[in-house]
Amino acid sequence: MWRDYISLSIGNLKHRGIRSWLTLIGIFIGITAVVALISVGDGLQLAVSSQFGIDSTEVISVQAGGIGFAGPPGSGDVNPLLVKDLEEIQKLSLVERAIRRNIPSGKLEFNNRVVFGFATNVPNGEDRKFMYDTLGLDSVEVGRLLKDGDDTKVMLGYNFYVDKVGLGKIVRPGDTILLQGQKFEVGGITKKKGSFIYDNIVYVNSKPLEDLFGYGENIDIIGVHIKDPKQMDKAKEEIEKVLRRTRNVKLGEEDFEVSTPQAALETVNSVLGGVQAFILIVASLSIIIGAIGIINTMTTSVMERKKEIGIMKSIGATNEQIFLQFFFESGLLGLVGGFVGAVFGTIIGFVGTSALNSFIGSDISPKINFVLIGFSLLGSFLIGAAAGIIPALSAAKENPVEALRG
Repeated sequence: MWRDYISLSIGNLKHRGIRSWLTLIGIFIGITAVVALISVGDGLQLAVSSQFGIDSTEVISVQAGGIGFAGPPGSGDVNPLLVKDLEEIQKLSLVERAIRRNIPSGKLEFNNRVVFGFATNVPNGEDRKFMYDTLGLDSVEVGRLLKDGDDTKVMLGYNFYVDKVGLGKIVRPGDTILLQGQKFEVGGITKKKGSFIYDNIVYVNSKPLEDLFGYGENIDIIGVHIKDPKQMDKAKEEIEKVLRRTRNVKLGEEDFEVSTPQAALETVNSVLGGVQAFILIVASLSIIIGAIGIINTMTTSVMERKKEIGIMKSIGATNEQIFLQFFFESGLLGLVGGFVGAVFGTIIGFVGTSALNSFIGSDISPKINFVLIGFSLLGSFLIGAAAGIIPALSAAKENPVEALRG
């Protein structure tokens, strides 16, 4: 019986031709927007997550929070972090270690070409191992990691090895580059991290980098390793108290930021979620318009098919069968619009995620969200069916004699 309803519905929709397709536009646009936005939004959240480049859950990041410019975190601030801030943080009982991170911008020359980007310092001793562990640098793509005493060597991000930085030639271990006009030998290339920051950065031991850029006592970021992850919140509060004292600022007037990677990521996801929610509300308006279009089309169809309804009733069709016939037709209208929208939305999601990867240098694979597609198809059918309830009831109540006269 259900097959008969579906078969008759398909035949009737084909018979109405262009009117059926015009009715589908609203549902199609709405479902396309919903599927595309959620797909791209999921890809964006994963891509943003990969940019943090922090693998440890026991690390608190501290940076100055003044007026930032187009530079790395903590740079260009009115009141930068200083070595004395670092030394006071190191004294806290909950802190295992605190290391300085400087990320100066400069120029790199190779193959008679010049590119501009960022370099970062690599500390000595146990702090070196901590930094490597925190950034997930346990191995390299080629060459080797920097060691203590490698003051004439550098380590480069993965994009230098695949020529995504604009040098016109890949850089290999053993090659010589010029950093701020000074020669350095390339010791190794890091593995791909899918981060436009860490895949394009130059790693230099602390002393030669400070000599090269002369940033002195200024610090861009302080990485703080907490002894007990369960004490993360308490440690964060103690660090804030120390910095208020060393920087002579009051509660609520802080010129610094103390955060965990998770907290920063939650903030970003919250913003992205809000944007998604707003756009989805706008897309929902299109679906509502589509539902109104289905009501209009099905109401018109009932008026045009009065004789057909009269004939069906005269040969024994019940009110329930008439109702289900029009109910399935309206549901099928919504389903077809939802299916076409889901296909286009998925394609847009693929293209959008790929473009996002290319733009920020991430490595997120586009995926088909079958759960999302399934719910979209179910939702579009239900919307169409719900929109057809009133016209279907109207058709079921038709008097067969009057219908045949009409």
